[in-house]
Amino acid sequence: METSETYAIIDININDKDLNIINTDHENNKDENQKKISPLTTVIKIQRDRGERDYIGFATLPEQVHRKSVKRGFDFTLMVVGESGLGKSTLINSLFLGDLYKNRKLPDVQDRIEKTTTIEKKTMEIEERGVKLRLTIVDTPGFGDAINCEDSWRVCSAYVDEQFRQYFTDESGLNRRHMQDNRVHCCLYFVPPWAHSLRQVDLEMMRRLHRKVNIVVVIAKADSLTVLEVRRLKARILNDLEEHQIQVYQFPECDSDEDEEFKQQDRELKAAVPFAVVAADTVLEVGGRRVRGRQYPWGIVDVENPRHSDFTKLRTMLISTHMQDLKDVTQDVHYENFRAQCISQISQHAMRERGKLKRDSMGNNNDVVITDTDRLLLQKDEEIRRMQDMLTQMQEKLKASDKKHDSIIDV
Repeated sequence: METSETYAIIDININDKDLNIINTDHENNKDENQKKISPLTTVIKIQRDRGERDYIGFATLPEQVHRKSVKRGFDFTLMVVGESGLGKSTLINSLFLGDLYKNRKLPDVQDRIEKTTTIEKKTMEIEERGVKLRLTIVDTPGFGDAINCEDSWRVCSAYVDEQFRQYFTDESGLNRRHMQDNRVHCCLYFVPPWAHSLRQVDLEMMRRLHRKVNIVVVIAKADSLTVLEVRRLKARILNDLEEHQIQVYQFPECDSDEDEEFKQQDRELKAAVPFAVVAADTVLEVGGRRVRGRQYPWGIVDVENPRHSDFTKLRTMLISTHMQDLKDVTQDVHYENFRAQCISQISQHAMRERGKLKRDSMGNNNDVVITDTDRLLLQKDEEIRRMQDMLTQMQEKLKASDKKHDSIIDV
């Protein structure tokens, strides 16, 4: 004899006191109820607030994602580019309240003469309120220090491409559970304060990187400039970026439902670009409180004072408000562009190999049956070859006409 189970959904209003009574009675009569109504499963939805009659439960999904993300931890890779002596190491130590360069060795005279751009990567684990961050700092010592700096960008660009390529290889592999993200999420580019605008080496470097990584321009050692000089230098840098069509990191627009305080903070961050910063790794006592700053004969520069430096705004943008957006832009824009190029190259290579194999098989075996599709592909390949030959002939004619024109001018 078959038995069918009955599910009764009861919607009632009870308080905590009644709930305790129900639980106690249920425990006391558990065996008896089991005998009487074992086929009957009663699902009681407890409504604590009168406005939640249609509560299902998926509103806890953000909490589930939060717990899983905190347990897994976060990764962030920051590249710093700029000449030696601009305070890059000091700024990194000030931003993350650590000492990443305590074992650094200064190069001697001979090393400085033969200086070339190199890559130094340092990783540290940071934990704050139970949230773990694996921070990777990619330093570029030697950038801009040589007499001939025209190839300084190659090492940085090659490193960014290599991290994209490694991530693409891991993503295409069989075991993707323990993938490590070493892609560069942000590049802090340091501009010296004595420059009147962006130099040629700065423009060339940014032009090579702006489609691969999020660039944030930083004016180093801003305490050597007056307020008016800082304002003028910022305006010139923005004009140079617009003139040479260099895309630096763009702040996302605020949602309409954000509070006014967040919108005001966003406006202040956008107005501060490029950030004019002062960094310090010494703590001084001023007016009974300890501040991180620099001591001068004429006073103290407080790096966290917005009137002295944009350090606080840079830290807020980089760590507190836009770190995840920097990672999202890296994933959704820069890496996707690299991935599309890789897939296109793989497809073209596969098509060439396929055409080569078909031509070889046709040459070795005269009895091979050629289908309509193969015949169409061969025709297309032949058309492509003819078009390439025509383009080559046109280029040769253009070169010949240019040489003839130059000879006429010389006469």
